[in-house]
Amino acid sequence: VQLVESGGGLVQPGGSLRLSCAASGFTFSRYGMSWYRQAPGKERELVARITSAGGNTNYADSVKGRFTISRDNAKNTVYLQMNSLKPDDTAVYYCNAFLMVVGTSLRWDYWGQGTQVTVSS
Repeated sequence: VQLVESGGGLVQPGGSLRLSCAASGFTFSRYGMSWYRQAPGKERELVARITSAGGNTNYADSVKGRFTISRDNAKNTVYLQMNSLKPDDTAVYYCNAFLMVVGTSLRWDYWGQGTQVTVSS
């Protein structure tokens, strides 16, 4: 199983970046996908989540209206479009694949290595 993030970098406040996460080694279309982030000295937090077919999305309040998560099941890839970036968005961004069995506590998670996003002038 591999999740490989790309697209991070240094951007000025107000700028945009698009993160990509290429998945392999599992049935991508069966898994929900998420982006998390972790800033220095802070806990990892959920940024955005999308269901397996892409029909439903959820966002952290801090990124609503600025970030958009999407997926292409034909390419086994999930994206995070980040607009109007702020210094507070600076963090390592991690891709997560998750599969839950409804009605049980069973859950499987896979994680990428992370990509650094730095918002600074």
